Amino acid sequence: MASKNPLKPNIIFILTDDQGAWAAGCYGNYELITPNIDRLAAEGMMFTNFFCTSPVCSPARASILTGCIPSQHGIHDWIREGNSGSNAKTYLEGIRGYTEYLKDSGYICGISGKWHMGNSQLKQKGFSHWYVHQKGGGDYFSAPMIRDGQEVTEHEYITDLITEDALDFIDTQAVNEKPFYASIHYTAPHSPWINQHPQEFVSLYDDCEFATSPKEPPHPWNLFVKVPDAIPESILNDPKEHLKGYYGSISAMDSNIGKIIDRIESLGLRSNTLICFLSDNGFNCGHHGIWGKGNGTYPQNMYDTSVKIPAIFSHPSRIPEGIISEAMLSQYDIMPTLLSYAGIAYNDPSKPGQDFSDLLSGETEKAYSPQIVVYDEYGPVRMIRTLEWKYIHRYPNGPHELYHLSDDPEERTNLVNNSIYEKQIHKMLSDMEHWFERYVAEDLDGRLEPVTGKGQLDFVGRRKTSDNSFVEL
Repeated sequence: MASKNPLKPNIIFILTDDQGAWAAGCYGNYELITPNIDRLAAEGMMFTNFFCTSPVCSPARASILTGCIPSQHGIHDWIREGNSGSNAKTYLEGIRGYTEYLKDSGYICGISGKWHMGNSQLKQKGFSHWYVHQKGGGDYFSAPMIRDGQEVTEHEYITDLITEDALDFIDTQAVNEKPFYASIHYTAPHSPWINQHPQEFVSLYDDCEFATSPKEPPHPWNLFVKVPDAIPESILNDPKEHLKGYYGSISAMDSNIGKIIDRIESLGLRSNTLICFLSDNGFNCGHHGIWGKGNGTYPQNMYDTSVKIPAIFSHPSRIPEGIISEAMLSQYDIMPTLLSYAGIAYNDPSKPGQDFSDLLSGETEKAYSPQIVVYDEYGPVRMIRTLEWKYIHRYPNGPHELYHLSDDPEERTNLVNNSIYEKQIHKMLSDMEHWFERYVAEDLDGRLEPVTGKGQLDFVGRRKTSDNSFVEL
């Protein structure tokens, strides 16, 4: 009955879309109704300093899967073209994902939901079960999906359908002695929000004051990009209906997460199943005067609300319950950690990730001291962050930013032009450039590519098309 081997636990990996770390009850949002996400946190370990590798979906998801930074795997922006149809492009071909290691170790792997890393029609990366979105998001009703290798239009609420498909996969694997891995990738709470979600969940917020989503003047770099699901500029002045949809979509998703936990428990698999809950990137709902993530501004931003994500790991028989960890971790740490947790030998010094499975097991946090640093990139924008400081460098000529997070956790005062901090800036820039120099694949270097946040159209580097175009400028 699925895996009973403590060294090879079943794994459920829940990944949400555009959910900031602030957007869950267990993370201190007293207005959001998320009892099942909160339940996972109470029954496991919740991280308060977990970061995406890039504050936009496709590169972040590719980094989770492969353990590479964007300048190693070559996806630098959300995939605008090449997801399906005759123009489909297989972006991660030749780069092994952790699901392929799991498959080789005997796991049965399935994915239900959002892929958005190119060529959604091709079953790949070790997955034998493949139910994915043809593109990356859009309407929650009439969603274009790939089912049994065929393009279909699903007329029911897509959050429910993703859950139903995942539950069917889990039920099928429950009678199998092999361990299973289930990627459950919701499109929620990504836009659109109005008239897109079940009224029973949206109505929960009819009387909400939304004090947890600040109403601020537009950020000076605000850019309302004209794409099919663009957020209107007027949202900053009258956000309530959008906020009701955003919050309601999270509560609807939370209800579905409860169904997954309940099913695992009813099958008698909870004690041997690791449940992971993360988002692909952060999101601003008015924070800093932005509605969006890293590409909610131009130049792209690296505010904590854009780069910090919720991250919860729950496995009652192995992970201590009710633990809140301040360890500094990143999505590039997921691959080595999950493989180690599953007892699979893995060591690739060409990738930056650290294995934090010992931390999940309740061992000391000494190795995850404040000296640990995390890095982000989004095309020519790069970030280095410690618990105390954050420096953002934009190639080639700025603007740059420096924040003393200990004194300024909301990143209101940019100290980059204060001569007092010249040594601090020099050290952080030097550390950052040495780190990226160690891991960047020269022909995939994002700082040399014209990434604007409007979407990636083609390969970069050695796989670039003959006319050298991949991004709309």
